[in-house]
Amino acid sequence: MTTLVPYLTVHDAAAAIAFYAAAFGAQETGERDEGDGRIGFVELRVGEVPFYLSDEFHDYGAYAPATLGHSTSAMVLGVDDVDAVYAAAVAAGATADREPSDQGDEKRGWLVDPFGHRWAIHSSPR
Repeated sequence: MTTLVPYLTVHDAAAAIAFYAAAFGAQETGERDEGDGRIGFVELRVGEVPFYLSDEFHDYGAYAPATLGHSTSAMVLGVDDVDAVYAAAVAAGATADREPSDQGDEKRGWLVDPFGHRWAIHSSPR
């Protein structure tokens, strides 16, 4: 079996954990690596889907979008209710980019989280 797990780098991992919980219902698995006051690794799950998160560690090449001035990738989150999840993310601090709209056989909206990462919130094909 092969898996692919996104690993996001942010400027404030503790604040990001709280944001992802409020915006997307993310839950921390309990695995966390903390060293010098920064979080080097934490696993979060949105539903059954894991993703990893850390603070910046420049000596390991881990830079946050806030440092780079832009995001270098995007996350795509499939949900049952695009409008509700999009609204929750914006209420939790995300910036609306493109409001949810019908895109053929699915609904999709784009936002940027408070840490500079781009997210597409989309429904499964109808």
